[in-house]
Amino acid sequence: MEIAGQPDKREWRERLLAGRAAVDPAVHEAESAALAAASSRLLLDTAEETWVAAYVPVRGEPGSPAMLDALRAAGARVLLPVTGPPGPLNWAEYTGRAELHRARYGLLEPTGPHLSPAAIARATTILIPALAVDRRGVRLGRGAGYYDRTLPAARPDARLIAVVRDEELLDHLPEEPHDRRMGWALTPDAGLTQLSTDS
Repeated sequence: MEIAGQPDKREWRERLLAGRAAVDPAVHEAESAALAAASSRLLLDTAEETWVAAYVPVRGEPGSPAMLDALRAAGARVLLPVTGPPGPLNWAEYTGRAELHRARYGLLEPTGPHLSPAAIARATTILIPALAVDRRGVRLGRGAGYYDRTLPAARPDARLIAVVRDEELLDHLPEEPHDRRMGWALTPDAGLTQLSTDS
């Protein structure tokens, strides 16, 4: 639902992508290092094998593959999305940067065996790319709908974490009925921030 007089999703995407394009490379590098450090602290204390679903940041997205390496160094096994036609994402395990290859849309994906969309149910924490997220948990993606189709297969207790720059944690974004709210935001300066999904 959109509020009269407020920007719609298309306008928000244009603004946010322009903002990312203007980020100084040195600032992006510093923020990426901060996100990698924050990622290493995300794992919950558990005796069980820990899986995290994540992604490789590209095209100015916050972060870098160092986030994935930090998760593995902290003891997690990491799933990365494998794109195909619009629909739920397939997955593959991340085993290191040397095993990534360039795929459709300019994304980097693992070269190992592909897993079905149901593999996301292994993950107790899911890092999700976003152009922005608001304090109610409403996430704005790029509009292809991959995560909207994928997240229904996630564990009900999985932590859904939108990864954004601090300036991209906003007060209000337009929301549609199919949008899945995030429980958390991860930003370079504030780190992990819990969002209010009840409002």
